[in-house]
Amino acid sequence: MKVLVIGSGGREHALIWKLKQSSHVKEIFCAPGNGGISGVAQCVDIRPEDTNGLVRFALKEMIDLTIVGPEVSLVAGVVDEFEKVGLRIFGPSKQAAQLEGSKVFAKEFMHRHGIPTANFKTFNNFSEAKQFLAKIRYPAVIKADGLAGGKGVVICQNLEEADHALDQIMVEKIYKEAGSHVVIEEFLKGEEVSIMAVSDGKHFQILETSQDHKRIFDGDIGPNTGGMGAYSPAPIVSGDYLQSIATAVIAPAIRGMEMEGNVFRGILYAGLMITETGINVLEFNVRFGDPETQAIIPRLKTDLMDIIFASLEGSLDKIRIEWETRACVCVVMSSRGYPKSYEKGKEITGLDAAASVQDTFIFHAGTEKKEGKILTSGGRVLGVTSLGNDIEGAIENAYKSVEKIKFDGCFFRRDIGAKALKGMSTTRR
Repeated sequence: MKVLVIGSGGREHALIWKLKQSSHVKEIFCAPGNGGISGVAQCVDIRPEDTNGLVRFALKEMIDLTIVGPEVSLVAGVVDEFEKVGLRIFGPSKQAAQLEGSKVFAKEFMHRHGIPTANFKTFNNFSEAKQFLAKIRYPAVIKADGLAGGKGVVICQNLEEADHALDQIMVEKIYKEAGSHVVIEEFLKGEEVSIMAVSDGKHFQILETSQDHKRIFDGDIGPNTGGMGAYSPAPIVSGDYLQSIATAVIAPAIRGMEMEGNVFRGILYAGLMITETGINVLEFNVRFGDPETQAIIPRLKTDLMDIIFASLEGSLDKIRIEWETRACVCVVMSSRGYPKSYEKGKEITGLDAAASVQDTFIFHAGTEKKEGKILTSGGRVLGVTSLGNDIEGAIENAYKSVEKIKFDGCFFRRDIGAKALKGMSTTRR
């Protein structure tokens, strides 16, 4: 089969790495890809939001299956456009993608279907939102409604911070039209965990658990990012607790989408907060998480194509997904200044030495290949990912590899996976 993967990040590199192992796959294209992906797939210069260009390419090359990585493509309706011309594509429709494309839609959807989430109120009027901020308890959370690259969520410790955040989102438009509406919600204290499930519209299977690290600095401080690293499995979620998540979150979401006429096929990602009182959904995404995918895919033993076929054919209840018992840790190496402004074009060295560490994979995110060199081209540059017999072993391997990689302005967190070591003694069962 000819397969097209849409996207240019570490998530897409990890998916392509896995697809290369499938007996079903003969040729892989990636639009637009990156410096690392260019070594394992044929990169084509088409942006993820260019749905017409992607359709034309898929028709011309007679692509058998397309897999969508980034949310921007899904929210733009790429699945609908492919299906109109009879092309097979893995991902939810434009209507179903609202679960990620609009935080207002997602919160109101959760309320309609009894899915646990923080108390909230939505606003499209700046003055009304401003007045509301003066009445609530802090800390509180303000979220831009639309897509903001994982950065449109601000935790405000007091009214002054909340007023500033609201000004930036709704007046200064730092997230452009994504900030025309906002969600203001209560702050939840607990531990975050990421749950991804694959759905065929009626049935679903939960993939292995993982935990992302959203804040830029060690100890979970500083601004939110797209994710600075992840590990799998997440000890905080296991056994009966995982079943509770399936029952209280994933099942009603899949069922609710079907009831509302938006059958959900693809990957449903639930970002959860585990509090003292139970489970709450922080957000829904409608695609593979990034960097969670880099920590999960190396543990997947089942052919990824078999899972995708089952989703497209409505037979997920008939497939068994098998996983490595070993743990996996992904450390994101970023450019200095991320998630704000950062420089590009810095040469990266030590990649071969890092990849030589046992059970380690270097997934490229913000890179480009130029004149035989790999250069930085994004905020999140690399996802250095390692397997280990346990979390501690995976952490050791990953950081051993990280230390071999150099580029000007390189920055990374040094505590990825530390929560897992702490949580092993308090694992929920």
